[in-house]
Amino acid sequence: MAFFRSVGHVPPKRHTQHRPVDGGELHYEELMGEEGFGSDSSLLYHLGVPSAIVDATPWDLPDQSTTENRPLLPRHLELHRLTPPDWKAVDAITGRRLVLGNDDVRIGYVVAGETSPLYRNAVGDECVYVESGSATVETVFGALAVVQGDYVVIPRGTTHRWLPTGSEPLRLYVIEANSHIAPPSRYLSRYGQLLEHAPYCERDLHGPTEPLLHDGTDVEVLVKHRGSRGITGTRYVYPAHPFDVVGWDGCLYPYTFNIADFEPITGRVHQPPPVHQVFGGENFVICNFVPRKVDYHPLSIPVPYYHSNVDSDEVLFYCGGNYEARKGSGIGQGSVSLHPGGHSHGPQPGAVERSIGAEFFDELAVMVDTFLPLELGEGGLAAEDPDYAWTWSGRGPSA
Repeated sequence: MAFFRSVGHVPPKRHTQHRPVDGGELHYEELMGEEGFGSDSSLLYHLGVPSAIVDATPWDLPDQSTTENRPLLPRHLELHRLTPPDWKAVDAITGRRLVLGNDDVRIGYVVAGETSPLYRNAVGDECVYVESGSATVETVFGALAVVQGDYVVIPRGTTHRWLPTGSEPLRLYVIEANSHIAPPSRYLSRYGQLLEHAPYCERDLHGPTEPLLHDGTDVEVLVKHRGSRGITGTRYVYPAHPFDVVGWDGCLYPYTFNIADFEPITGRVHQPPPVHQVFGGENFVICNFVPRKVDYHPLSIPVPYYHSNVDSDEVLFYCGGNYEARKGSGIGQGSVSLHPGGHSHGPQPGAVERSIGAEFFDELAVMVDTFLPLELGEGGLAAEDPDYAWTWSGRGPSA
């Protein structure tokens, strides 16, 4: 995120000596940067040596296996069925269930009530949508207060943990990339400023505002990383707590953006999904559909036209309101629809006629479009509604 921030105590010149204001031991400078030294970065100043570890053992990740979408079908996944009865003892990291995935992105879901272990993803950035509940996300950059409707964008390599707050379950829709996640380039100036036609601006992005310091010895951190057979994990033990950063500055850091701050782009006739884009990664985009006025041409049809995504799979997570195009399909709050490339899809029967004359849609959904086919994770298989594919025709294969 090319939006410079400075938090805490940093020296006036980078790569120079930095000590406490009253003198004392030297702070340890760490550069955290993307694409080698060729993209966004931040400089963090630690009390201790950030690379010091005293132990490393394998961390066995939750089931990461996937099953191809064959026969090719549109799918309806009811994610609220993945709510465990003991959700208060589940954390936002080790409790994740893999719903869908390919070589570019993995989509997971978790319902949590317990503080998570310290964790960092060394594979790619994470974009976590908060369906409900609230939490504090503690990071090496500082803490973020997160609430319902927040996207939490966490750069690759950021050590952090989730601390649920309040009494209701923390429901998280987790998008894990194999790349970086950022605003679409068409919203940005050549220097990285969000432009006037963008549906949000820097004022809507909320990063850490002060350092976060914790004491501790022999502190465990779970690290998700690449292995020779795919994604794997390691459990590090640090001699001191990794939250020892007295100050940092730069353009790379975790931040939140609330979906309510997205300004919808509308027109006289139905607008295509790219106008709803909020973020993107390598070979995938993230869009959101928010409450909005709809098409105002006198003959407009407000719901989407039927369309064939010949180059991509389309995933919608229905997280609020009433999604007009899916009425009669069984889809509701907490549902995911997967409409794969190679299959034409669109409104359910009757939705087109019902939408004529509508002036406002009260709907909330997060969409991920991928350019490689998505496979079903164990969570997706466990949450599937097997009747969805036949809802347009009204009948399926004979028993």
